[in-house]
Amino acid sequence: MSSPKLLGISGALRKGSTNSQLLLEAARLFGDHYYIEADINFPLYDADDEEASGIPAVVQTLADQIAAADAVIISTPEYNKGPSGALKNALDWVSRTEGAPWAAKPVAVMSAAAGRAGGERAQMVLRGFMVPFRPNILQGPEIHLAASYEAFDENGHLKGEMYVKELTVLMKALRGLI
Repeated sequence: MSSPKLLGISGALRKGSTNSQLLLEAARLFGDHYYIEADINFPLYDADDEEASGIPAVVQTLADQIAAADAVIISTPEYNKGPSGALKNALDWVSRTEGAPWAAKPVAVMSAAAGRAGGERAQMVLRGFMVPFRPNILQGPEIHLAASYEAFDENGHLKGEMYVKELTVLMKALRGLI
């Protein structure tokens, strides 16, 4: 069997974000795979723009990447008790594409945030946003990376043994759904 295709979606647009770092660490712990991280820096969804110009190419690319992936990992920051606007906007745009790229897709959700709850509320809200798409979202273990600004070593690996252990279990479970 060829290596599984793993798509990462970071809810943070910031270069070097801890959510992007968490995705890379999850991909490393996933094991043998082909990994790509999506670009969600899209224009804001506007139905008038969609009617006038159709689906932007960058949005269609993401929908195609989701459809082609064997599994998807999503990491969201927490902004004002919810996921980032960029991530919500990407979900809204992809919902407008043909087909159902998320349907039954194995998905692992995680979060990284500066606060002590590690983005727990954002992750809970994100899970609710995903319900209409009917993916196969793993229910745990939940990864809420608190104080994420100090959670990685100089090689980009998680420092905390508990986080590594739980993320390894989550990635093994995700692999099992493929």
